[in-house]
Amino acid sequence: MAERQRRDRREEPDEVEAVEERPKKGGIVGKFLIALVIVAVLAGGGLGGWMLYQDRAADRQEAEDESQPIGALWSMGTLIVNLLDDDGQRYLKVTIELELSSPEILDEMDLLRPKIMDGILDLLSSKYYRDVVGFEGKQQLRDEIVMRINNYLSRGSISKVYFTDFVIQ
Repeated sequence: MAERQRRDRREEPDEVEAVEERPKKGGIVGKFLIALVIVAVLAGGGLGGWMLYQDRAADRQEAEDESQPIGALWSMGTLIVNLLDDDGQRYLKVTIELELSSPEILDEMDLLRPKIMDGILDLLSSKYYRDVVGFEGKQQLRDEIVMRINNYLSRGSISKVYFTDFVIQ
């Protein structure tokens, strides 16, 4: 029996060594790196596709804008007004070009020039700095100018207002 135990002991280390000799597969770090690479590739592909889509959408919008012809233009020139601020030190300098719905109303615009200029000067000088600063303020001002001038016109209308110079100081 003692010989048997000795044989068993001799065989046990061999079995342990056999177990230890098996190569380890991957491990958690390897799996994590593979997952990280897959996520990075998918994110890069998604970002690339999104950017390509945005470029094509912008190109379509530019093509649509260019396809619409600009109507007749009427210049109001440069206007300088004081803004309604507490300190009274701010002023607005703006150059305005108006796009007309048809060239036929050019004569009416010239005839109404004093009335139009007075109405726009009143409108501009009634604004505070906070009303005209930023994109939304300028867009609101454009809409108000279109409404004010269209009220004066009997035939035709103003379709767009362009600010070719806009300075607030």
